[in-house]
Amino acid sequence: MVCAALLLLTSCGTGDEEDGHAPGAPAGVTAAAGSATSVHVMWDAVTANPAVGTYEIYRGTTKVREVAGSEHMVDVTRLRPATVYSFTVRARDTDGRLGPRSREVRAKTPVAVAADHSAPTRPGTLQGRAIGSRAVQLSWDASTDDRGVVSYDVYQGGAKIHSVGGAQTATVVTGLRPSTRYSFTVRARDAADNLSPASTVVPLTTAPGTDDGSGTAPTDFRTTTHKGDDGAYYIDLSWVPPRTDGLVTEYQIHLDGQPATSLVWGGSAPRDQAKYSFYVGRDAGVSHRVRLRARLPDGTWGGFSAERTVTTGEAAR
Repeated sequence: MVCAALLLLTSCGTGDEEDGHAPGAPAGVTAAAGSATSVHVMWDAVTANPAVGTYEIYRGTTKVREVAGSEHMVDVTRLRPATVYSFTVRARDTDGRLGPRSREVRAKTPVAVAADHSAPTRPGTLQGRAIGSRAVQLSWDASTDDRGVVSYDVYQGGAKIHSVGGAQTATVVTGLRPSTRYSFTVRARDAADNLSPASTVVPLTTAPGTDDGSGTAPTDFRTTTHKGDDGAYYIDLSWVPPRTDGLVTEYQIHLDGQPATSLVWGGSAPRDQAKYSFYVGRDAGVSHRVRLRARLPDGTWGGFSAERTVTTGEAAR
């Protein structure tokens, strides 16, 4: 899903439910036909206080699905072939407040054909070797599919880090770190978005190099606080993303020594300066320690930024 919105995946858990407002409209809504009788609808998570409890999905003015607040995609089924449908999404918080509709998106189901529920076979005999300190070469035996393999997805651990066309059975993965152990798998995908089982795991360790890992940390990390219109305090963060061979889209914020918030950008992640603001309560004079790190394009976590101390209602330190 390509989106410009910042997604809040997990929250600090410091909010006061009595201070909440209705959730905002979901952003990043997309709709794509999954078959002649279904459409796959996706959206970005909505940040709310209290948290979103459910999402409601509408076809036109009719509510057709409702899913838990932890879910951000759904298949709308029992549709007619060769028909244009419009969809919107609304968020409802755990106090029952229903937010506004998202922007309307449309999708047209194709002409009816025999459904494809068959996933490609598992890629065979995955092999690999390190190429110096920053790259590895992978190769595998082709998967088979009744309608053809469209792409292969490469995973490092549980993170998808690379993709190649279905005609390729080898690739070079770059942007890795020296003296680092990685675990790679490959999965095949067909045109109906059916995903094969993962290949066997190939562990590889890159060669030693001059990079000590310090360059993977966000730099120029700064913190301030402000008081919102709702009377609550927010911590404002700004930083320069680490310089890597690929785009950094995911960060993890630690608050007072504990993981607090994960956030993800879509296709327009900032390269020169990033900013984010999050709720920390209604009391002035409360000090917090904050630091963050980036998930690198190789699927691993980079180094932590410098830790800053910030006090609600006071200037930055």
